[in-house]
Amino acid sequence: MKKRVLSSVAIAVLLMSGCSSKQPAVDQKDAQEESVVQSQSQSDSQSQNGGEAQDVVTEEVSSDMQTVGSESMESKTNEESMMQIQSKFQTIHFDFDKYNIRADQKPILELDAEVAKKAQNSFKIKLEGNCDEWGSDEYNFALGLKRTKSVKEGLVARGVSSEKITMVSYGESNPVCTEHTKECWAKNRRVDFKILP
Repeated sequence: MKKRVLSSVAIAVLLMSGCSSKQPAVDQKDAQEESVVQSQSQSDSQSQNGGEAQDVVTEEVSSDMQTVGSESMESKTNEESMMQIQSKFQTIHFDFDKYNIRADQKPILELDAEVAKKAQNSFKIKLEGNCDEWGSDEYNFALGLKRTKSVKEGLVARGVSSEKITMVSYGESNPVCTEHTKECWAKNRRVDFKILP
């Protein structure tokens, strides 16, 4: 009896597994034909509209290309203008361990103030304070910042907007000269001007 039950269960399982549901290939072919017909009807409707859709796309692409081209030209002109203004600034130098502007540097500050006044309508001015290698890193960063503040105060007193001036101190980490001589150290005690967009 057990053998008969097991045999009939096994036969039922085999019959059920043979009846799996698969989509016929004909349905897939019909779906492909339908998508081809839809895309063909879309292209036919575009050609019936006199190519209006294609014209709109072409106009948008050419408009985008003109915008990119004009932005590129403006950017190039802006960079050239920044470089031209940048070249007019002169570096302000300082005495050893000092942050007040020396008498021989005041005419340079006057010229820099004139350049900054013309540039402030379009650009920002970044003052970069630098020091020689003498002193600790912390001390030189603080001294570099004091030097930038002195230059900023001088520029503001000569008509430059304080909102257009940013300051940073590099301490001794940005030398223009790396020799261990008095002349070299004197070159490193400075405030540089940079133009920002």
